[in-house]
Amino acid sequence: MTSTSPDVKGRVAREVTRRGAAGVEPGVASGTPVESDLGWALGVVFRRYAKAAAAALEDVPGGPRGYQVLATAVAEGPRRQLDLAAQLGVDRTVMTYLLDDLEKAGLVQRQADPADRRARLIVPTAQCQELLCELERRLGTAEDEILGSLDEAERSSFRMLLQRVAMKANAIDPVHNACDLAEEAIDRA
Repeated sequence: MTSTSPDVKGRVAREVTRRGAAGVEPGVASGTPVESDLGWALGVVFRRYAKAAAAALEDVPGGPRGYQVLATAVAEGPRRQLDLAAQLGVDRTVMTYLLDDLEKAGLVQRQADPADRRARLIVPTAQCQELLCELERRLGTAEDEILGSLDEAERSSFRMLLQRVAMKANAIDPVHNACDLAEEAIDRA
């Protein structure tokens, strides 16, 4: 992961100091700074997070998506492959290939579901749990970099508020299949 140069850090610190803790307020007149636009701010934070997360998860089959599968399998225990795909918004065919890669890496096992022998349960391995601890540490470091301008109380508030907004947005417009969403974006372009 690349570190931010001292010059960039200095400019950011001076700008934050100049604008104060409140940042830039949205205006109603034209000519307001782009920094006051919610879309701009979300885009900048998302791009930085996506790059940092990809770097932190570069050795995981499937990258961030593979991490989500592993984290869900560990946190929630064995899940049916199709249920896991639906929960994470991953196309079932894509999930099959992703699980093939995770299984080859020794991170998950597919086991017959005792309730339905046609279905497969995704079970994390001990190696998965060890790797997940390391990945969570790496992601924590990346998040610390991104949220570095906030103190602990602000970080907690930011996470809580962002989670609340995300839950509401997802309730209004849920993503059931990430592949369908990508295809829609391509069709609109």
